[in-house]
Amino acid sequence: MHAMSTLRLCSFLCLTVLVSCDHPQEAAALRIDDNPSHAVDGTEMRYTNTGGKGALLLTRFKSYDELKSVLDISYTGGIYDTDSLDQSVSAVRITHRSAGREVTSILEQGVDQGDFNDVRAGTFWDRARIGLISPYAVMHRRELVGVEILARRRYGMFGEGDIAFYDLAETMVYHIVDEDILKLSAGDLSEKGYLNTFNHITAQAFMTTIYSEDLADFISDVHERFHMPELITGVFSEDQIADLEDGPLDNYIDIINNEWGQELGKKLRARYDICRTTHWTPELLANYLNDIQNYYSWAFQIGFKPFRPTDDLVIRYSYKINRVVHDFSELTKDY
Repeated sequence: MHAMSTLRLCSFLCLTVLVSCDHPQEAAALRIDDNPSHAVDGTEMRYTNTGGKGALLLTRFKSYDELKSVLDISYTGGIYDTDSLDQSVSAVRITHRSAGREVTSILEQGVDQGDFNDVRAGTFWDRARIGLISPYAVMHRRELVGVEILARRRYGMFGEGDIAFYDLAETMVYHIVDEDILKLSAGDLSEKGYLNTFNHITAQAFMTTIYSEDLADFISDVHERFHMPELITGVFSEDQIADLEDGPLDNYIDIINNEWGQELGKKLRARYDICRTTHWTPELLANYLNDIQNYYSWAFQIGFKPFRPTDDLVIRYSYKINRVVHDFSELTKDY
């Protein structure tokens, strides 16, 4: 029964759905100065004269080769995987070093979104197979469904104006102060600019803080394996390499940004002592979102208008988090 329920999870894997949202108005510009009050793992999140730390922006790269000068990317066909039915699997290891910090993502062969899609119309044995090839998905069904609800708009559950991860990222783009907006290119303000970076990092931070880094990693990997399996082997066509918006350049940036988002999520969880029993007040959520913006301000040298506890978006999303975390059984009884 749980394996069947797991089939619903495939929809949560594509978080970048175009939706509108309400935006806080008349917010004062927030700059992070040289007297920082926030830090992530010893790295100050502040607006300084040296940027480009941590998070990556697709529009800053002109080619896949340029990205390879920033990331260490290596491929192997012999990693032993105790969670796999196979004793060895192909994998890619991607490492990014920045501002004295290092993050690494290892993407291996394994279950992907297509496997869940195939089983949707399959037999009992097809569903049983999912339990065998991905016991993690079955064991963590509750958490995965929780992420799926938080990630997407659920009008049936929360009414018109429901908030999703994408809305938070989109609002952060709107929060960039006017003087910095004027300096940005059309590409920076496109779907593949700041919006995509904010979406990946913000979503992964929330998943990690509310649930775990392992869960955030699983969600990221299932999507990337399906979207472009060649990422694991590095055997790309010339057309894929030339496709800067949907080829390996874009996907490897997304993978590394997911890692930075997980690091941020772990630090914010520790900073606010967040656990599964935490009640998310609008004040807590506003502070959490502002800390994420502080990180973007430091990384990209841009200023932001702050989130406020009185913002409709903040009130709605804090309510949504609490319903998902504390009232899961009641919320999903007909799911």
